[in-house]
Amino acid sequence: MRSWSQRFYKAGALYGRRNVISKTRDPTKPWIRDLSLSPRRTAFSQPISDLERRISDIPLERFRNFCIVAHVDHGKSTLSDRLLELTGTIAPGGNKQILDKLDVERERGITVKAQTCSMIYNYNDQDYLLHLVDTPGHVDFRAEVSRSYASCGGALLLVDASQGIQAQTVANFYLAFAQGLHLVPIVNKIDLPSADPPRALEQMKETFELDPAKAVLVSAKTGLGVEAILPTVIEEVPAPIGDHLKPLKLLLVDSWYSNYKGVILLVRIFDGQIKAGDHITSFATGLRYIVGEVGIMYPGQTPQKSLRAGQVGYIYFNPGMKRSQEAKVGDTYTTVGAEKQVQPLPGFEEPKAMVFVAAFPVDQGDYAHLEDSINQITLNDRSVTLQKEASEALGAGWRLGFLGTLHCSVFEDRLRQEHGASIIITPPTVPFKVVWKDGREEIISNPAEFPDREAGKSGPYADLQEPYVSATITLPEEYLGKVIELCEGNRGEQKELQFFTATQVILKYDLPLAQLVDDFFGKLKSVTKGYASLDYEESDWRRSNIIKLQLLVNKEPIDAVARVVHYSQAERLGRQWVTKFKQHVDRQMYEVVIQAIAGKRIVARETIKPFRKDVLSKLHASDISRRRKLLEKQKEGRKKLTAVAGNISIDQKAFQAFLAK
Repeated sequence: MRSWSQRFYKAGALYGRRNVISKTRDPTKPWIRDLSLSPRRTAFSQPISDLERRISDIPLERFRNFCIVAHVDHGKSTLSDRLLELTGTIAPGGNKQILDKLDVERERGITVKAQTCSMIYNYNDQDYLLHLVDTPGHVDFRAEVSRSYASCGGALLLVDASQGIQAQTVANFYLAFAQGLHLVPIVNKIDLPSADPPRALEQMKETFELDPAKAVLVSAKTGLGVEAILPTVIEEVPAPIGDHLKPLKLLLVDSWYSNYKGVILLVRIFDGQIKAGDHITSFATGLRYIVGEVGIMYPGQTPQKSLRAGQVGYIYFNPGMKRSQEAKVGDTYTTVGAEKQVQPLPGFEEPKAMVFVAAFPVDQGDYAHLEDSINQITLNDRSVTLQKEASEALGAGWRLGFLGTLHCSVFEDRLRQEHGASIIITPPTVPFKVVWKDGREEIISNPAEFPDREAGKSGPYADLQEPYVSATITLPEEYLGKVIELCEGNRGEQKELQFFTATQVILKYDLPLAQLVDDFFGKLKSVTKGYASLDYEESDWRRSNIIKLQLLVNKEPIDAVARVVHYSQAERLGRQWVTKFKQHVDRQMYEVVIQAIAGKRIVARETIKPFRKDVLSKLHASDISRRRKLLEKQKEGRKKLTAVAGNISIDQKAFQAFLAK
């Protein structure tokens, strides 16, 4: 038997021989594997695909970057599917809304996150590289729309032929107009029985001064007229400006997190080109990275040799970017060493959280799992603000900030569906500003931290302010009276009333944000039978007579239920609270007092009577003093029980039922 040294020597000899063979191999025999090459070097020697070859042959003058913008449910994602089928990017008749990747998007039929895709389209025997962005339609996700505009030279302004122009259509138009984008008007859903394309074209002309002759009439569902869109885009939307010979300058448009690759960046190349192996640096953070892979969305991640000026694609690093906070949307990147030759781009304004909720696990044993679930979702949604919080009633939890009530609802659905989380969410609240007597200003998002005061008296502060929004409501003229009544009842101030057609009205109001998040949109839909639409934007802070409303159980505050309300609503809301909470609290061995307190004034009270043993059941014809003695003895026993037991323990199900809508 050979010794271990003989075996080791032979193995080394074979390894050396194999290296000699690889270094001296015959180039006419490619089937002999060259082991001297590293996997990375062999990856770069792969042949160029037909897709890459076609893209490399397309000059910058034949690039077109555009997005689709519209109100909610006007058919943006369906139209995107038809355009992808028309260009051969996806097979016809496949999955619907292929760019909507989240389960909650498919379930609700809405777009939550802007999605991108590149297409190649042959027009007049020439290939054009088209980059499409499908944007959300709801006002909560306006930041996604504004970021999409930065990577585009034009936009398809989509209008539902049966609904006409609605609030978010108006908002998107002015946003695109301010960015200098060229708009292509599209009238969708012309196949519906209730469609009225001439009315939609007239609204476009009167409201936006868009030429009806240049509008394209389509049905995204059936594909009718869709083939006329891309030629119009090529003719109307200008090509991007850039020079691939200049130093690299790219804009970070969006990012998402991958468990295997780290943070993946969606970028728009303005100048230069980028390929795997390049060393680039961030202007915002100063950190340096090595590019691991570049590619385009076609419609999934498709690797490419390089990206050049005018293109929109993805990149990730090797080693990967592990912290999503490093990827600051709107940041400019360039090649290491070229920092002084490149002027950083202006970037974007970070969206601010406007609605806050407290979240607690149903079972405190699930706290670690729920924390992991929240952190995973926030990796891909940096607009959510996160802060740990503790409640005496509900235990450890978090205070979460969102862009709006729909954003909050989508986040909650993703927690339940994707991670199986059992969670208690408090009603949404808004931040308030406290101006202290020493001149300091503090914004408070947690109602439990709001300073107490007596009604009509000032506290240790100089002023209390609440945020207002400028709301734009479009509605049929027949519901105008009911909508004005609704706005006035929610402390609104009318700013403008405009008839943009004979039957359609644009109504502008300044509303307190606290009223807006209190299901204002649901009430608006109810009074207008679903025909009204709402858009809003942040306005300013205004002085207000606001007060903290708390729920007390046996004189102990339930901090998780605290809320800041206008003084005029405190009494009505307090009565609702105590009545509802009483329904969900079980009877105890002693009396339970439920109170609502506004500032330092009790505005409502309910009492749950204790269980009571009939101590007189054995006495039939006894003296009254004997009866009184037994009742007094029972009363003393209850006092001792209260002293020993302290406060009552309320089951978590009572809080869940109380906080449920």
